[in-house]
Amino acid sequence: MKKLSLVLALALTLCMLCSSALAETHLNVAWWGNQTRNERTQQVLDLYTQETGTTFDVTMNSFGDYWTTMATASAGGQLPDVMQHSTAYIQQYVDNGLLLDLTPYMESGALDVSNIGESVIDLGRMSGGVYGLCVGTNSMACLYNKTILDNAGIEIHDLMTMDEFMALCKEIYEKTGYKTDLGFGTESYLNYVMRGLGKSLFADGQLGITVEDAEYFFGLYEQGTKEGWLLGGDVFASLVAGSVEQNPMVYGSSPDTMSWCAFNWSNQLVAMQAAAPEGVELALTTQPSPDPVKSGFVACSMYFSVSAKTAEPDASIAFLNYFVNSVEANKIMLGERGIPVSSVVGDAIAGDLDPLTQQVVAFVNNVIVPNSSATPAADPDGASEVYATCRELVEQISYGAISAADAAQQFVETASEILAR
Repeated sequence: MKKLSLVLALALTLCMLCSSALAETHLNVAWWGNQTRNERTQQVLDLYTQETGTTFDVTMNSFGDYWTTMATASAGGQLPDVMQHSTAYIQQYVDNGLLLDLTPYMESGALDVSNIGESVIDLGRMSGGVYGLCVGTNSMACLYNKTILDNAGIEIHDLMTMDEFMALCKEIYEKTGYKTDLGFGTESYLNYVMRGLGKSLFADGQLGITVEDAEYFFGLYEQGTKEGWLLGGDVFASLVAGSVEQNPMVYGSSPDTMSWCAFNWSNQLVAMQAAAPEGVELALTTQPSPDPVKSGFVACSMYFSVSAKTAEPDASIAFLNYFVNSVEANKIMLGERGIPVSSVVGDAIAGDLDPLTQQVVAFVNNVIVPNSSATPAADPDGASEVYATCRELVEQISYGAISAADAAQQFVETASEILAR
């Protein structure tokens, strides 16, 4: 009897130790996003906690606030274990040795990429390693208020040239009073337009465009300002940059302060629709360009990366593996971060996708894939400052404080200095 009691006590102790060990696994996870993403991601984390015992602290921000928070965290050596990453910033973090190379974990199978295409994996390959795992694919898109356009009898077609789009903006303004948000504060649009001119904004870490190229871009804002159909910087001054809920397409009470469209990423259609007023139907098309096929590309919607200084590298990789490969997790996310990169997951959740997400998948597969060019490389160190310079100049143009020609000259000079550092 004593031996049996001793065995039972030992078994109970081992169970308690195992339970304690599970509970001790704790990860910090950070992402930017919207209410839809926040809620779905938290549900995935809760499910993972139930299955593994791993607990989480989370950081959720709008896009702009997110990078301010991450900059502070990196300066203090306190980056989260797992963080969402963008093509606009990831190279900087890699260059500063802040991210873990995922290659060994992919080779060992701890991070299972057997159902992910090599071209998708390559999107996170830089500086001799894989520092970001693409968790979804998408494309740049022009989201628009279909209800407004339908009521005005205006139809839209994909692959609009810039001239067609500018004429459309003028027509919409004249018929409805609604203005246009021409990618205000959307850093990726500058590179998109340059691709349409046959140029790359960045070439071997340096500026790849001329003053003439830049003047074409800034001239779009100058024309829209003079003709009255473009939203100005005053509208955006009181809004949270990067916030879906405060995007002028869904936020505001007057056409003078609202836009009929939003330049964003295709996977944002679901969140935008959720934030739209009742009775408003949204849709998506391609962003305008001098040459939409040259500009278009299939993109990594975002990466997940692991901190080089994480105290839990194996647990971080295990969670990342679950997030990408778990059918159950992706039945919760339902493509909110883009089309799932795992072919197995994509097939498994296809029937669960809501009509809007199905529309996004069809848009990427049927419009973008057949009408696109090579995906651009990750932005170089200093790119965020270059984009900030562009935003500031666009804002000045919207106030009539500077001409497109002067803005172009200033942009090329400033951007070249930034990239040369």
